[in-house]
Amino acid sequence: MRIAFLTAPEGVEQVELTEPWQAVVDAGHEPVLVSTQSGRIQAFDHLDKADTFPVQEVVGETSADSFDGLVLPGGVANPDFLRMDDKAVAFVRDFFDQGRPVAAICHAPWTLIEADVVRGRVLTSWPSLRTDLRNAGATWVDEQVKVCDHAPSKLVTSRKPDDLKAFCETFVEVFTRETQAVA
Repeated sequence: MRIAFLTAPEGVEQVELTEPWQAVVDAGHEPVLVSTQSGRIQAFDHLDKADTFPVQEVVGETSADSFDGLVLPGGVANPDFLRMDDKAVAFVRDFFDQGRPVAAICHAPWTLIEADVVRGRVLTSWPSLRTDLRNAGATWVDEQVKVCDHAPSKLVTSRKPDDLKAFCETFVEVFTRETQAVA
């Protein structure tokens, strides 16, 4: 599987990028860092700058067609930047339109709200997004990991870095199952 990891040029919570990335690698699949600009992204450890990572593909120059699934790491600033970028929002929406699985953790559902893909779905997030998700037509639950089967695509969500183990295990399993079902 080829899995897109979409982040803004800065603001992604590093552990929410690196642990899911490693889970994809450990499962024998290919993670690809996609951003809104070429170069490197600046990750954060909460509010402190952490490492930088090279962008492999740029939104607007790639498409959902070339990936089997999408992972949206969190961080407070990351999804806020992404939801203000029309190409990033369209990229996310395309995964849902094509029925490809998506995983989002922490604040990442803000981008899903902007893409208008949460209506009728059940998901979890960082608790401060609860009202935003409800206002966008979703049902919010306080669970470590939630898989929503609402058509057209599977959506895996988690609340916070403490949920990463369950999040990684679940999204890799769901993405693998979904890719095998299509093949």
